[in-house]
Amino acid sequence: MKRIGIIGVGEIGRAIVDGLYDRGDDAPEVFLSPRGARTAAELSERYEGVRVCPDNQAVVDRSETVIIAVRRQDRHEALAGLAVADDKIVVNVMSGVGNDDLRRTLATDAPLVRAIPLPAIRERRSVTVTYPSHPVVDSLFEHLGGALPVADETAFNVLSAVTGTLTTHYRYLATLTSWAAGHGIASGDADRYVRGLFQEVGRALGDQTRTLEQLAADHETPKGNNERIRTTWFTPANSAALAQALDGLLADLTEPLHAS
Repeated sequence: MKRIGIIGVGEIGRAIVDGLYDRGDDAPEVFLSPRGARTAAELSERYEGVRVCPDNQAVVDRSETVIIAVRRQDRHEALAGLAVADDKIVVNVMSGVGNDDLRRTLATDAPLVRAIPLPAIRERRSVTVTYPSHPVVDSLFEHLGGALPVADETAFNVLSAVTGTLTTHYRYLATLTSWAAGHGIASGDADRYVRGLFQEVGRALGDQTRTLEQLAADHETPKGNNERIRTTWFTPANSAALAQALDGLLADLTEPLHAS
């Protein structure tokens, strides 16, 4: 793949470009839409092979693979009137926008692939869910940390819902930091300690020889501190509330979008 276009240059668009140019090894040409002008200009100045196009149609025309990364509420405005030839490959990273909806908007027979890239692809260490599997798109995301093709859109939406817990994890860590600061620990020290504590957790997650349940058990002493917090805070009721929130999100992701 020699030419990639990105329509909608926000956090994910930036992460894709950074990931592609992370090691400077055979990076493709990248064509950016003028949406997110400041970020697009910054990326074009940083990387020699990145160019900002005058409009979205120019992005499509100059690219072999087009990544659509606009917010779903902006999709009609951003994509209206685009002519997408059938020999293009379109990667749909818009949350909650199915390929049937996108195909109606674009009126094209080009292959459409949904994907869930995360910001960590800038460092090539995040697995990206794709549906349907496509050799070109899967190869792109393998290059950016790994691809996880799934069998159908139902499975894709389930993993999309799981992705919606990411900022909850960050807020959980922020709450720990605030609690420690409220008990006399300097804010900077609390922040540093919590980050270090959970960076180690992240490294442990790289050990795929152990299940997540095994990792939890291996980090817990019977009647110890970790077991006490898990059993008194993360109770069955707490777990059920999380599952209920995920079920609600999944229902919204599965429901067909209206035209507006």
